Amino acid sequence: MMRIGILSDTHGSLDEKTIHYLNTCQEIWHAGDVGNTNVLDQLDELGSLRAVYGNIDGKEIRIRTPEFQKFEIEQLRVLMIHIAGYPGRYNSKALELISSFNPDIVVTGHSHILKVIHDKTYNHLHINPGAIGLSGLHKVRTLIRLSLNAGKISDLEVVEIKR
Repeated sequence: MMRIGILSDTHGSLDEKTIHYLNTCQEIWHAGDVGNTNVLDQLDELGSLRAVYGNIDGKEIRIRTPEFQKFEIEQLRVLMIHIAGYPGRYNSKALELISSFNPDIVVTGHSHILKVIHDKTYNHLHINPGAIGLSGLHKVRTLIRLSLNAGKISDLEVVEIKR
């Protein structure tokens, strides 16, 4: 069993409250708009980090992270990409990746809007953890924790942190 912490849109800030909630996770997935390499370094120290770059991320982040990631973990296929849309409204790049990879979980960012939706059309769990950074229009900072075990997703929880 693996405990996973999923976050997005740090925009260069990672505070102690966020770190507290990620300390129990074996892996951390960052769905883009990291903001600076210090955030990547801090997250890397906490556990195994998988990250993609977002639209605000410059050359230093893009050198260290890909545009999207496709991987398998605990018998589940995961696609992570910063800008994808959401079920029924995926952009063309996301649709191409979803169609070719057939993921069980799609992790996105960008909107700063928390969403956990079962996509019935493509039969996967769509997760946008919202935004955990200090900048943006969101009033509450959010991240997601969940457990993966032999093809099953369990113990999904939304963590809310006031701004």
